[in-house]
Amino acid sequence: MDAFLSDVLSGLRVVSLPLATRFRGLTVRETAVFEGPMGWTEFSPFVEYDDDEASRWLAAAYDFGWTAAPPGVRERIMVNATMPAVAAAQVPEILARFSGCRTVKVKVAEPGTTLADDVARVAEVRRMLGAEGRIRIDANGAWNVDEAEHAIRELSVFDLEYVEQPCAHTAELQELEGRIDYLDVPIAVDEGLRKALDPLGAARELPGRVVIVKAAPLGGIRSALAIATASGRPAVVSSALESSIGLSMGLHLAAALPELDYDCGLGTAALLAADVTDDPLLPENGAIEVRRVAPRPALLDAFAADAERTSWWRERITRCHALLQR
Repeated sequence: MDAFLSDVLSGLRVVSLPLATRFRGLTVRETAVFEGPMGWTEFSPFVEYDDDEASRWLAAAYDFGWTAAPPGVRERIMVNATMPAVAAAQVPEILARFSGCRTVKVKVAEPGTTLADDVARVAEVRRMLGAEGRIRIDANGAWNVDEAEHAIRELSVFDLEYVEQPCAHTAELQELEGRIDYLDVPIAVDEGLRKALDPLGAARELPGRVVIVKAAPLGGIRSALAIATASGRPAVVSSALESSIGLSMGLHLAAALPELDYDCGLGTAALLAADVTDDPLLPENGAIEVRRVAPRPALLDAFAADAERTSWWRERITRCHALLQR
């Protein structure tokens, strides 16, 4: 084991943070945090991701912890609320967690739900936002082309800002673009970009009018900036349900983008029932200040993962570190 990895592992803290509501099938979010010369950083690929994909997240954690963030052009980032695939009756209590957010991203096409459920959820969000609020939907690639065309037509009556990753594959997205052109609902690409073997190349070639960029899955702030630039399209910076430490990385990315036309998906600490800090990165009047976060030791202790899970994360980091040395 090299000295650098040894230092990372010696300071590693693995936490299991409870969620305020089920999200992506999760009720807790496991994540690993550690400190570098520039401050605290986070490694939090979802547990089902393989080492090749997870290694990009480790590269991002190293970059944020050991390298100064690029200069920012803004100090506060406007963010959207995130609405899990809940029953319409739960919409008000979840929106109440997102102070002043004028935009809501609504999860749709969740396993175990129906299009009627999605319509009811989006309708309730629109009712609460009023005519001037912005609604975007995210299917996480769950629809085929026919399902996507039908669903987007049904949901377009709620004046959608865009639909995020309606289908999983590039060819499907290309076909869908032609089919829904008359609806004037832009397609935004997320998984098609960050899960590509060559995200930089994919940024130039993928369909869609908007790109979703996430600092950790794309290898760090500088890599994500290059990918956003290469796309030639408006970029929305989003999160992956990190703690406030990980969200700080996304905020610094959003701060560094030359242009930021859309509210960003960086308010997801509001979906956590607990965080690693007493001063979490939560929306206030629809925006979040760009700053680094240090954890409170008592919270790291209170939400510490058990020995078995901590060992699992240590081994994962060791494997991913080895991949980064190739």
